[in-house]
Amino acid sequence: MPPGVVPVRSTSMDPRDSRIFRLASVGSYLDALSTITDEMSLKERSNLILLDRSLHEHWGLGQNVILNWCPEGDGLSLIVIPHYGVADYATGDGEMSTLGAADAPRPKQDFFQALLSGRRCLTPVQLHKVGRLLGVVPQHVSLREPLKKTPAQNEIIETMVKRYSISYVPYRGVCLFDIVGFSLLTPFEQMMQLNSLSYSLNSAQSRLLTKRIGVDFSRTTTGDGFYVWNRELSLDGNVNLYHFMQLALADNAIAHKKTQRNTVPRLRACFHVGSSYEFHQAEGLNPTLYNYIVGDVTVELARMIERALPGQVLVGDFRAGMLSAEADGGDMAVIDSVDFIDLAARNVDQLTGIELSGERVDAIRSYLTGSRLTNGQFSVRRITINDKHGISRRVYNAKINIYRHNAEPILLGIEDRALDTGGHPALGDPIPATLQTLTA
Repeated sequence: MPPGVVPVRSTSMDPRDSRIFRLASVGSYLDALSTITDEMSLKERSNLILLDRSLHEHWGLGQNVILNWCPEGDGLSLIVIPHYGVADYATGDGEMSTLGAADAPRPKQDFFQALLSGRRCLTPVQLHKVGRLLGVVPQHVSLREPLKKTPAQNEIIETMVKRYSISYVPYRGVCLFDIVGFSLLTPFEQMMQLNSLSYSLNSAQSRLLTKRIGVDFSRTTTGDGFYVWNRELSLDGNVNLYHFMQLALADNAIAHKKTQRNTVPRLRACFHVGSSYEFHQAEGLNPTLYNYIVGDVTVELARMIERALPGQVLVGDFRAGMLSAEADGGDMAVIDSVDFIDLAARNVDQLTGIELSGERVDAIRSYLTGSRLTNGQFSVRRITINDKHGISRRVYNAKINIYRHNAEPILLGIEDRALDTGGHPALGDPIPATLQTLTA
């Protein structure tokens, strides 16, 4: 050993004092669900902690996916499959009967998506039938005492199981915020602009809360922006998400006008409703508390944003079933893009009086653009865009005008007259200031 070098003495690590070992523990998850568990006895909570540890073991750091469960005997039974088996079951050849159906068989993908989109709690008969169809033997988990099968207990177990699983959502509203020219920025500028955008998202949520409008939003980064969605799966939840997007863009526009440095991003944004798969990434050897999404809706948004101009707001062409409180019995209301934006425009009155940068909002006008008709009304123009793969998709160009009491209005989006038939800037026309997402 060279002189002057002190040898490093190897010492054993005490798991109790190691942050890594604390991160890998599984008992803390119930703390995040305290609103559900507050009324439970100590025995019930202890039983659920034991169950979570068993689920964590079957999950195997992401090696397996827990599909379904049911109370059985002294505990519960689980359907557990390898993570790579999800793709095999979802896309394999052949056909498979749907759960409990006696009619014509359906493709495996339909069957599997039905498992992933519904409640995970099945009856023992259903669970064992699913096991036979998938070719797996249900796994039994013994607990200290049998489950009480109360609504609160069933709900928390449902939530716990989904944390170690994958979920399929047929229709979910998602918005995408993208920073223009992000790759050309210095690392410091990138950090500052992402932080600025993050603040605008938080500010929008805070503003909505002043009107008692809750948006339980989740987000995942794209590198140069964010996908944002509302965890509430309903028509009202999607409309509130659209309002959330409007306020976030408005906050960004105000900040952009005030700054003299390159710390506030120029944005473009898209909104769409489509299907997605949800999952929980591992963090510290545990699935995170919050979900991530990937699916048709994120793919469509990524392709839309490629063709969006700086400052532009695009809405995808969709027709989707959304749970509506106004529908009979809380049924699904089928709604398309035009009807959705019309509903959002009629619903926006609830935002009157909200404050943006200290100024009261008198009115918000949100609409899909088109050409002026002979009767003075405006049409709604559907634009066809081609992505980098040559695939065509239809979108709508959206405008959002926010009028404040003692301040100049915030004009978001691009006017239709500034676009050609393909949705690109009209030749020979100057790019309007609103293209820059600035206040007019």
